[in-house]
Amino acid sequence: MKIKIKREEFVEYEVAMQNATLLEVLGEIKTKQDATLTYSSGCRSSICGSCSVRVNGKEVLACGYKVQEGDLVEPLRNVTVLRDLVVDMERAYSLNVKAKAWQTHESSISLTPEDEKRNEVQSDCILCGSCYSACPVYAVNEEFLGPFALTRVWRYVSDAREDGVQTKIENIQTNGVWDCTLCNECTMVCPQEISSKADIEKLRSKSVMLGFTDPSFSNFSGSFGFDGSPSF
Repeated sequence: MKIKIKREEFVEYEVAMQNATLLEVLGEIKTKQDATLTYSSGCRSSICGSCSVRVNGKEVLACGYKVQEGDLVEPLRNVTVLRDLVVDMERAYSLNVKAKAWQTHESSISLTPEDEKRNEVQSDCILCGSCYSACPVYAVNEEFLGPFALTRVWRYVSDAREDGVQTKIENIQTNGVWDCTLCNECTMVCPQEISSKADIEKLRSKSVMLGFTDPSFSNFSGSFGFDGSPSF
């Protein structure tokens, strides 16, 4: 079986393996063919996210993807490539800080089972970065908070113990919920089946409830007079 791996350019490797995961194939290449090949891995069980890469243009976890003849393997997009398939995720993770994606004002109320299930899925994120790699907005706007951070914001906004909802919603109005195109690319590649698109839609609804509006819509409306005629 032959696959190509993006290094400085695509390099073709051939391995005699069937029904193997990409992580197993990468290990075989590194130990028996090319010790300089560099990639990341951790748990090998699809729960840590460290081995995320792109195969044939789609983000996957190397430990879960079964290799096919002719696969093209690349590092994630929208991040700095350190070497081969290893990327620097610090920039993406730092947007969590910018979004204040954590619990800030915790009340002393007790959670019901329904409360716990409300954001159970969002809590399953494994920090793989696939959603950032797939995001077309992040590709052109590095200040965009992105699907990962916005999903985490919803996780805490929807927490019954969070008293600082207004502040959290206010913090994501610029380069946040209104900048997303709702293309759903993030959802399609998430190994945990988290729908950041749905979370962003819920954050938009919450924003409107708290008196915020889409800035682009406000600017558009402001260009017309009260009678509907253009205003110059």
